[in-house]
Amino acid sequence: MNSIIYNKPIPTPRLIYGVGLVVIGIISLLSGNNLGYMSIALSLYFLKKDGLEIDPENKKYREIISLFGFSFGKWQDLPDIEYVSVFKTCQTTRVWVSTASTNVTNTTVKINLFYNTNHKIEAYETQNIDEAFKKAKELASILNIDILDATERESKWL
Repeated sequence: MNSIIYNKPIPTPRLIYGVGLVVIGIISLLSGNNLGYMSIALSLYFLKKDGLEIDPENKKYREIISLFGFSFGKWQDLPDIEYVSVFKTCQTTRVWVSTASTNVTNTTVKINLFYNTNHKIEAYETQNIDEAFKKAKELASILNIDILDATERESKWL
């Protein structure tokens, strides 16, 4: 099968929590504490990746959850995609340290596949605008569709 897989990157705080829970779990298990299994199981939540897999040959797609290189998800028929859109958005994450918390805002670039005028499939997310356009051009080429650059105030077709 010649499919395309786009996984969203794991945010750094989630990655740190996941790796930390694995280390705590292994140390707990080595010291004879069975709660280590729970720590390792909880780490799976933090280490999983969300994404999209497209099989252009069979005109199928699936939203996937990837864990340690294995992808899971239900295949669906790929609708007639009209265009791919690249746009910027802000994501806010609350970070807790001891008794204080703060909101951290990051600008991310998202790629959506639009069909039936206003329905969308979220394809990819990154903080690197060049990477986003590279992926959008790849998708546009494979699906033979246009790209809408909505990263600036005035949207334009590429």
